[in-house]
This record gives sequence, structure tokens and C-alpha cells, in this order.
Amino acid sequence: MRYKNLLFIFLIVFVANTSFGQSKLKAGIWRGMLTSSSGNNLPFNFDVTNVNGKQRIAIHNGAERFKVTDIRQKGDSVFIHMPLFNSEFKLKREGTSLKGKWIKHYGDKDAAMDFTASAGQDFRFFKTPEKPAYNITGRWSAIFVSDGSKDTTVGEFKQVGSKLTGTFLTTTGDDRFLEGTVAGNKLYLSTFDGGHAFLFTADIIDNKTITNGKYYAGASSLDQWTALKNANAKLPDAYSLTYLKPGYKKIDFSFPDLSGKKVSLENPRFKGKVVIVQMLGSWCPNCMDETSYLVNYYKKYHPKGVEIIGLAYERTTDFKKSVPTLTQLKNRFNITYPLLITGYTPGKGDPQKSLPMLADYKGFPTTIIIDKKGDVRKIHTGFSGPGTGKYYTEFTQEFEKLTDDLLAEK
Repeated sequence: MRYKNLLFIFLIVFVANTSFGQSKLKAGIWRGMLTSSSGNNLPFNFDVTNVNGKQRIAIHNGAERFKVTDIRQKGDSVFIHMPLFNSEFKLKREGTSLKGKWIKHYGDKDAAMDFTASAGQDFRFFKTPEKPAYNITGRWSAIFVSDGSKDTTVGEFKQVGSKLTGTFLTTTGDDRFLEGTVAGNKLYLSTFDGGHAFLFTADIIDNKTITNGKYYAGASSLDQWTALKNANAKLPDAYSLTYLKPGYKKIDFSFPDLSGKKVSLENPRFKGKVVIVQMLGSWCPNCMDETSYLVNYYKKYHPKGVEIIGLAYERTTDFKKSVPTLTQLKNRFNITYPLLITGYTPGKGDPQKSLPMLADYKGFPTTIIIDKKGDVRKIHTGFSGPGTGKYYTEFTQEFEKLTDDLLAEK
């Protein structure tokens, strides 16, 4: 009887361990591939690690490692919920491969892209890329064309051998960490973080000319782009794009926080303080970078007399539906300043309806700097995140100097 019990226990442990082992993704490097509706493939790499019996994923984009912890497995099904941007993967495991869909949830619809991934593949675009014909390190003036309209941006690239990293800066932010390859006279860049799903391709004519560029965003968007090398390329002053209408010196609002309590600038908490009003959305990757910065900025400057208020513009006007996405953002970055749900969407015209004293609103994020008297002193459009290198450093230094100057005022 004793031996039967021991055998029974052994079988239970063996089956449990075998099942557990089968249900886990293979640890190590993987190569994922999203496919757009036009059939173009957007690759990226990610690591799978085991931490205290649970699996974690870190997505590679240049220097960034975007961590994902919400991974559930049932049989051969794998469900990965992205920590931001309200998107998820629904996949089927086939040995050391995955196949299924990446689904991005919008306010009133979903968008899906086919997805596959294979373990053990550490290359992004090509296992053995063709030797690059040119080196495109440096600053570029790039023009993107969408439905006949043109947008001038600044490209910043760093090429080491065939490996290429960099980003594009626009008036409303940047394309974050891009990573890819120069193979022969071809350029390939991609990024994926659950919000962005971008693929850039182009022909390199020489060290100073890029042409025939294509920019694929999400499931179906396609723009054209070209670029010329220009060490002096720059964007318009980010403090000049959005401003107060004539006759206004202040802004005014009253919106509920995550608990439903109304908050306004008239609250005693904000009187006599330098106040930063952050216009953001949980769907906005540049807002994520700005939030990451502001959380640490707040730790430094709150004791000196600075307050921050986040005004959220979600994809739905439904308060109850907005709370979970904002809570996810709050928890991800350990935000300790108030986040308010405006009830307005990021759609054209909505931000100015919420704050009718604003003129020429460009996009998210937008940051309003208010002095100790309650007057608006600056309005900054966009955010150049850490993927932009020195632009990010220059912004943070300038922003903190402005804060110090405002705090020093009587």
C-alpha cells in the first residue's frame, strides 16, 4: 500500500511538472512578426524570462526594453495583455512558435493584425544582411506625405555596421525607439510597444539622400517619405504652436478624478503653486514618455511648491470605461498627482471644447505651465522622449530651469 501511495504521488508530481513545462514559453530571445493588411511584415525581438515561477516578456526597441508581465496560458493558448494602450495578443502555441492576433481596442471598435513568433531567433530583419552601401548616421530633414498633405520632420539616425537605430521628431512628439538595418542601399526600421506598430522602409541614394520611403502604421495606414541630410534641420519652437486666445491669461476647468470627485484649479491645493497641466491620453505613447519624466520631476519639485494635474482625453466619453485605462497608466508609473477624466475624446476639436480659451491646439501631449499667480506662462506642444537622445536632455534641462525661475518669483 505504501509503495502504491508513493507511486501515485510520483505520478501526480510528474504529470504536474510535465504539464507546467509544456505550458511555458521557451526562455530566451524570440522574433515576432506583425503583418499588415497589405502583407508587409513588421518584425521585432523580445526576451522571455522566468521570474519566481512566472513568465515575463521584454520587447526590444533600440535601447528600450518594454516590460510585459500579464501573460496567461491555458492549454496551448497564450494570452498576453499589454500594460498600456489597451491592446492584447491572443495566440496559439505550436512547439517553440506562436501564432494568432494582436488586437488593439479603440473606444468603439477593435483593430487586429496577424502575428507569429519563433523562439531562438535574434535577428530583426535579416539573419545575414547585405553589407551596407552607405552610412546614414546624422540628422535629416524628412518630409512625410499623407493624403496629399506634407509634414516636415527631423530624422536622427545612428548606424554601426548594418545596425540602425534612431527616431523621427515631429511637432507633437517623436516615433520613440526605432531599430533596424541598412542592407545594401535599403533602409529598414521598426518599433512595437503595444501602442506603436511602425515600419519604415526606403532607398538610400547616397550618404545625403533617402527616397522612395514608405511608412506603415498599424494594420493599414501607409504614407510616403523622403529625406535629405541636414545638420541644421529643426522643428518649430514647441512653445509657440498652441497659445491662449486674446483676452485670456488663465485657464479654467472642473473634471472628476478617478474616484469621481471634481477637481479644479480653485482647489486650495493649487493656490500659490506653480502648476503643470498635462493634457494626455492612456492611448498616447509620447504621453507615456512624458508621464515617466513627470513622475520623477514631481518627486523633485513637489516639495518646492509644484503641483501637476493630468487631464485625460480617452477614446470614449464613458467615465466608467475610462477609469480602468487611466488606472492602468497610474499603476504602471506610480503616478501620485491627480488624473482627471475630462469626458472629451482626442478627436479633432474636442480638446479645445474642453478648454475653450486655447487656440490652435496641435496634439498630444500638450503641457500648460501656470505661475504662482494662476497665469499661464507657457504652453508646450509634444514631447521629445528618451529615444531622441540630446533633444530629451535639452528639453528636461530647459523645463526645469523654467520651473526654477517661476518658483523664484514673488
